[in-house]
Amino acid sequence: MERYNPTLKENSRTLRTNMTDAEQVLWHRLRRKQIQGVQFYRQKPLLTFIVDFYCPAAKLVIELDGSQHFETEHQAKDQARDAALAGLGLRVLRFDNRQVLLETEAVLEVIDRMVKEQL
Repeated sequence: MERYNPTLKENSRTLRTNMTDAEQVLWHRLRRKQIQGVQFYRQKPLLTFIVDFYCPAAKLVIELDGSQHFETEHQAKDQARDAALAGLGLRVLRFDNRQVLLETEAVLEVIDRMVKEQL
């Protein structure tokens, strides 16, 4: 089990009940082991972060980014976050919300390929 800050648990529960449209679309396709038979978790605390989706079997984190993530300040934070997660041996995939909503099948193909590579 990966380390996390226990104070994030309540926040992660709140995020699970208030998912964005893109998160809902992707979760519908990741849940119940639909990709390569592996378990995904949503809004999972890891270290001092809450990641959007996490697959421990494939050591894979999936982040869905809204438009604010294109701002310089957010990009720097995202890079630091990705580096910290990489320090745990995790790979981070990032998609923007529009990509998930408009190109769902292409996003799923990338996720499927990454999971296959990691197993």
